[in-house]
Amino acid sequence: MSKLKLQSLSGMRDILPADQVYLKRIQKSVESTTQYYGFQRIDVPILEYAEVFAKGAGDTSDIVEKEMYSFRTKGQDLVALRPEFTPGIVRSYIENGMYNLPQPVKLWSSGPCFRHDRPQKGRYRQFLQASLEVLGDKSPSIDGQIIQMSFDILKDLGLKNINIEVNSIGDAECRPYFKKILTSYFRSKKSALCADCQRRLKENPLRILDCKEEKCQQVKSGAPQIIDHLCETCHAHFKQVLEFLDELELPYTLNPYLVRGLDYYTKTVFEISEKSEAGVQYGALASGGRYDNLVKILGGRETPACGVGIGISRIMELMMEKEIKVEKKEEKIQIFLAQLGQSAKRKSLKLFEEFRSAKIPMAESFSKDSLRTQLNTANKMGVKWVLIFGQREALEDFITLRNMETGVQEEIKLDKVVEEMRERINKK
Repeated sequence: MSKLKLQSLSGMRDILPADQVYLKRIQKSVESTTQYYGFQRIDVPILEYAEVFAKGAGDTSDIVEKEMYSFRTKGQDLVALRPEFTPGIVRSYIENGMYNLPQPVKLWSSGPCFRHDRPQKGRYRQFLQASLEVLGDKSPSIDGQIIQMSFDILKDLGLKNINIEVNSIGDAECRPYFKKILTSYFRSKKSALCADCQRRLKENPLRILDCKEEKCQQVKSGAPQIIDHLCETCHAHFKQVLEFLDELELPYTLNPYLVRGLDYYTKTVFEISEKSEAGVQYGALASGGRYDNLVKILGGRETPACGVGIGISRIMELMMEKEIKVEKKEEKIQIFLAQLGQSAKRKSLKLFEEFRSAKIPMAESFSKDSLRTQLNTANKMGVKWVLIFGQREALEDFITLRNMETGVQEEIKLDKVVEEMRERINKK
């Protein structure tokens, strides 16, 4: 009998002691960013009923068709190792009655996920991922914030040429009509499609736009664009998302053929990657979007939601390749940013980023419009100062500073506020 050679399974890898420094660095960055934005950690099981993933992703998705590790238990239940976090977090949100909590509920998680895909560089069968999810808020500012957070994490980790691709895939109102137009186009090119896409044409033509085969890429380049067929609601939502990204000065490009490979996405979808100096684009390091129907699909109430999956394993590999070094720091929050009105909200997102860049901790409640609600939140947090940014302030480029201990208010020029607050914190 030949001697058994013990080695790791295909597509699995060890994270050796020498590599742990990179893993810890990424985990630290995700944790400090989520903490700064008021996200709470949740841990969901690695094993779920397979239906949790199949219902949301769609029976014809690659995850369900060929990538899920699923099997029957001794009791004949069909279960699966999680291929991603979002459906498990949504299941937990419903099961634990989190819809009764003040909305939105901001959750994050990290750990191993599993996909039975063909192993290749940067793509493992067991891989580490972080997931950031906001449930219970339909505001486009949430889409902008999720994209900004993903960008912040990658930038904080020393990655330089970060590229954000963004698109809207509409909703139940406008997508069925677009599918008909798309089906008609691809039918006329059917013979030029790969075997998988010829099958997808019958089941879900949108999946063809996600195909990476060279021959399908060529056919795809002439396909109609969903952005030209969005309903009024989806168009208005996407326009506001892009306005937030413009205000935040994020380096994004519109990719009209970006769809993501899962059925549960609605409206905004995005992927963030890094390009090398030679212009070669690495695989997506973070990707996600809005999924306003998933809570309902899994048996809950109608609940708008948005999230992102961040590929820890892929980022780690890239950092090791580039030999990127490490650093860190954290402080108690003493400032709360309150805003009123749409233009103030847009400028507030940028101001919040200026404080983050200056490493001055600050809390916010961008999804709330009432000043009283925001001041109550600030009061419960025990912050000393609230910066109030309304329509008049936005027009005249100043901000109102309120001392929560004395109730005294004063006005500060917008371009001086970061430095002014730094001095007040340091005086204490």
